[in-house]
Amino acid sequence: MRRVAIVVLAVLMPAGVFAQSAGTPPQAQVPTAGTPPQAPVQPAAALPAPVDPVAAAAAVDPTYVIGPDDVLAILFWRDKDTSTDVMVRPDGKITLPLLNDIQAAGLTPDQLRGAIQKTSEKYFQDPNVSVVVKAVNSRKVYVTGAVGRPGPYALTSRTTVLQMLAQAGGLGDFAKKEKIAVLRTENGQTQRYPFNYKDVIQGKKLEQNIELRPGDTIIVP
Repeated sequence: MRRVAIVVLAVLMPAGVFAQSAGTPPQAQVPTAGTPPQAPVQPAAALPAPVDPVAAAAAVDPTYVIGPDDVLAILFWRDKDTSTDVMVRPDGKITLPLLNDIQAAGLTPDQLRGAIQKTSEKYFQDPNVSVVVKAVNSRKVYVTGAVGRPGPYALTSRTTVLQMLAQAGGLGDFAKKEKIAVLRTENGQTQRYPFNYKDVIQGKKLEQNIELRPGDTIIVP
């Protein structure tokens, strides 16, 4: 009898183990060291808001005088289809839809706005016009030599040598501060104006800190 009981138990034990394992829910798989975890899905980034072309336009002094090759944004707020960007021609004029040629060079943006508004009254009722200088190409100065950012710079307002050097990133470590010069060509003749940086920042020789004119070149050896 004892042998029979042992045989019966030997037969039943695997079946019980199988039944227990079958009733146990499967465990969640744990990623091994060789399996990288799945990265969480990130929400899509919001697109940046569109840039207002007027706000992005070059900021110029209200007294800035428009010149040839400057780029202007002419905005008709009551008739957006007429709004346009124009470049001032070499003869100083711009051409607008319906209005034909209008003199722009030699005027400030506000003066040009008034001229356009007066002319457009023939075609539009109560026109509301704005003039924005988007690119200054007619009034540039050039900074060369040992400065942070050499190159051409738009002369959008009254600017001295010291102010322009600051715009150009300041002087380099090995700049010869006492030997800076401004080259200016007038009537076919080039004049050289010395600028001693050390003296000027100490309040000396302030007459050397001249107001720049279009076409001037600052040389920093």
